[in-house]
Amino acid sequence: MEEDSGYNKVVSCHVEDAITFWAQDINRHSDILKTSRSLAEICPLASPVFGNPDLTRIYGGCFSEDKCWYRCKVLKVINIEKCQVLYIDYGNSEVLNRSEIVEIPENLQFPSVAKKYRLWGLQISANQDLNHFDQARRFLHSLIFEKEIKTRIKATYQDGTIVAEAECGLLDIGEEMAKKGFAERCKSPVNSNSCDTKMDSSLCQSRNANSPAPVWSSRASSPLSNRVGMGFGDNPPLNGRNEKNGANHVPFIKEKMVTCDFRRVSNISLEKIKQDQKMIEENEKLKAEKEALRVKNEDLLHQCEELESTVKKLTCDLEEEKRYKETFEVLENALSTYIGTTVGNLADKFEKLKEARQVSLNARFGEDLSKAIKVVTEGCLAAPLSLEKLEKIWIDYNAFQEEICACKCVDEVQSLIQRRNEVQQNLYSTVQEYIMEVDDLPLSERLETLQKLQDSLEVVYGQVYEVESSEGAFEKFAEWKNIKLEEFSSVRNATDASLQNLVTCFSRIIQFFDMTSGILLKFEDVGDNMDEVLKNAELNISQELSIFLTELDEADKKIILNVYSEVMQKINQESNLLSVIYHKYLDSIEFKKQIVEWLETSPNVDVLLQIKKRVKKLKAQLRWKLVEKNNLEESDDDSEPKMAKIKEEITGLRNNVFEEIYKEQEEYEKLNHLVQKWFPELPLLHPEAGILQYMNSGGLLTVSLERDLLDAEPMRELSTKRPLVCSEVQGQKVLLKGYAVDMNTEAEVIERAAKYHRLWRELKEESGLMQLMFLFLCKSDPLAYLMVPYYAEASLGILQTTAPLNPEETLKVMKGVARGLHTLHKAGIIHGSLHKNNVFAVNREQGIVGDFDFTKSVSQRASMNSVLLNGLNLISPEVRQGQPPSPASDMYAFGCLLYWLVLGKQEFKIKRDGTPEVDGHYMDTQVKSLLTKLLCFNNRMTSEEVLNDDCFLLHEVIPVSVESEPTEPGNGEATTENEVVLPAIKNYVTKPFPDNMETNSDACV
Repeated sequence: MEEDSGYNKVVSCHVEDAITFWAQDINRHSDILKTSRSLAEICPLASPVFGNPDLTRIYGGCFSEDKCWYRCKVLKVINIEKCQVLYIDYGNSEVLNRSEIVEIPENLQFPSVAKKYRLWGLQISANQDLNHFDQARRFLHSLIFEKEIKTRIKATYQDGTIVAEAECGLLDIGEEMAKKGFAERCKSPVNSNSCDTKMDSSLCQSRNANSPAPVWSSRASSPLSNRVGMGFGDNPPLNGRNEKNGANHVPFIKEKMVTCDFRRVSNISLEKIKQDQKMIEENEKLKAEKEALRVKNEDLLHQCEELESTVKKLTCDLEEEKRYKETFEVLENALSTYIGTTVGNLADKFEKLKEARQVSLNARFGEDLSKAIKVVTEGCLAAPLSLEKLEKIWIDYNAFQEEICACKCVDEVQSLIQRRNEVQQNLYSTVQEYIMEVDDLPLSERLETLQKLQDSLEVVYGQVYEVESSEGAFEKFAEWKNIKLEEFSSVRNATDASLQNLVTCFSRIIQFFDMTSGILLKFEDVGDNMDEVLKNAELNISQELSIFLTELDEADKKIILNVYSEVMQKINQESNLLSVIYHKYLDSIEFKKQIVEWLETSPNVDVLLQIKKRVKKLKAQLRWKLVEKNNLEESDDDSEPKMAKIKEEITGLRNNVFEEIYKEQEEYEKLNHLVQKWFPELPLLHPEAGILQYMNSGGLLTVSLERDLLDAEPMRELSTKRPLVCSEVQGQKVLLKGYAVDMNTEAEVIERAAKYHRLWRELKEESGLMQLMFLFLCKSDPLAYLMVPYYAEASLGILQTTAPLNPEETLKVMKGVARGLHTLHKAGIIHGSLHKNNVFAVNREQGIVGDFDFTKSVSQRASMNSVLLNGLNLISPEVRQGQPPSPASDMYAFGCLLYWLVLGKQEFKIKRDGTPEVDGHYMDTQVKSLLTKLLCFNNRMTSEEVLNDDCFLLHEVIPVSVESEPTEPGNGEATTENEVVLPAIKNYVTKPFPDNMETNSDACV
């Protein structure tokens, strides 16, 4: 086919069979989008179709596959609930519920966008089976679906089906379908009597002029012409309307009609013409009657409107009359009780006025703010004159301290120390001067005054908000207050005067009606001005009450807010200054107290070295006694008294050794304090003392303790992973854990253990962690020994086997465990190997988290955690999948332990993924809720959230010391320093001044 103006471009949107498809005009794309948007807005809110649907009307239908709305027509009603619909803009159909078919407005009731097309000159074979039919439909679908097609219209059926030739690119679609055997050429001629088709006139001319008529056009109609799947030769019906007048289409005039049109016109009878003429006349008559009825209806409507207006006016008049009557009755009733009502109302207002006058006007006119202004402006304390000088010297002093700390050369540090000491002398004299000045200041009293003032103002005025500008607030407030007080005084004087007139008037009435009174009054003296007196009294009382009861306007509130903000700012400024003065006063006292003994001399390590010498001497004596004991045991001389004496001496020597070691620790702690506070040069000047080693280990590492000095008993049943021995130190049983270390892992072990130990030292029993007593290295073997308390049979694994915890004990113990995990997680430490053997229930009340293998990283610890709880793996699902351990994986292990303790002897239910099944077990609902949030995959509870859970809020853990084993001296006792605390500065906490000069021990290495 040649391309000319007779072709239409369409896009296929649905295929029905091998020769039938639906297509949309390529120029209607924007209309389809606009319609879709309108339907999406209208249909969800539209009313569903009820009753019998109109088969000619267009509705909105919700397509089942994408749940979007499209225009549709109802093809047939299947039952009460379902209808079959055709989506007219696409050609497909389906069965919908009535609730999915809705009414759409008239602006969407336009003809369908999609048209139904049949391929010209083709028909479906009568012998085609269902499989062949489906193959043909799919083949045509693959050729044309959603592709641009050029069509040339040949005819149009009465139902709107368009018969056309179609091309897709260079491919003739009809020819292709016939070639593949999915359709056959039409063989039946056109039945002119049944034809109602609009033909392409140019095609008729072409056929008549250039080619002979096809075979089927000259034969009688075949039986196949009446079946549903007919081709174009099966007499397509004619559409009487000519919708397109293209270049190749000419009007259907009598001279150029095809044969079928001539036959059709010739069949119109004269009788039909007469009937049409009669119907036209009747139609004109009906139109005239309709117009007369319309005019009459308009007259009646006009009369109805006039009557409604009259009724409405009469109703309003009636309501007005009713209101007048009610008002008259009220006034009549009020008049009979006027005096009593008036005096009663006046008395009620007078009582309110008395109560109001008893209340202070502070908040109304800012009297309290006036007093506050006086306090913050007149009694303000100034900073001591020596404060600025003190700050400058402190800065110089701290700078020298930092230089000394960073210095690594002994020769250089000596000159720095000398210069530092000179500044130290100046600082000492300035500190003395500053202390004397501050002693003369009433700091405590002033801070207390400011605090009370702040509290009282916050109670009245609430929170302080930032204002745009408070400049000149005090002056504006004073001017505003004077004006308000003058106005109030005027109103109050008027009230007092009117009340005095009222009292005078009532006194005359009493005298007038007093039979025994000797004063004679006339009627005019009593009743002439009574109404005016009552009126003035009520008016003046109401005016004064309104001052108390009416809120301040925005301008007044702004003035009060500005002055309040300015007062609070002054209070905060002075309080902060006094707080700085006070804290520097405390720091100066501490400096003076601690530095006075070192002004003429420098600290040394002589005491520490003497203690070390005594320790060495005691250890030598202990070794000698151990040799004597061994020799006596191997000799034939079996002298029990002598052996008992030697053992007693060995025990005494061991106790003496540990006493000296504790003294050594105390001396190290003193030196550590001096290094941190005042003398950072000590580690550099005295490397033999090992101060840095002590500081870096947090006081845990000691070189004075040795394995062979202890009376150790091997713990074979617990030594599955590492050597464990039990010993006794000054009456307390301890465990020694042996770790194999080398040059690379030794520093890591010390660092990890020190970090853990610092957490325990900071919080002690409140940390929820096991105490680390000592860490020492073996001199003969590559081993590091960690000394910890021995909690005999206190692990959860042993307790649940011998004497299981009850529910209350379980919650107490597990709260302590949660606190221990929270302490670790807050410091960035992940335990990684929590299980039943390293969690302890001390005295069945205090739960503590045991230490872990400090030679292993957290990933190594997690991978080696092979302890199971009745088949339940404590390793979290994400770690089993290859993710690194995290605080969440610790909380999963915590949840497994709690699950194990709560269920007791109940049978575990393990899911396929290895996690425990919480449902289906008998347990407390709060505990079940907690376990559900711990044994999940995502969004697991943190240790802090667990501590605040309802399960643990009623079970506060009280620190409990080990009763069965005595603890080391001072263990568990909190040491406090004597310090002065002023309650007035609780809200003004500032950084202590000496922090500027404190140095980290790691920085001095």
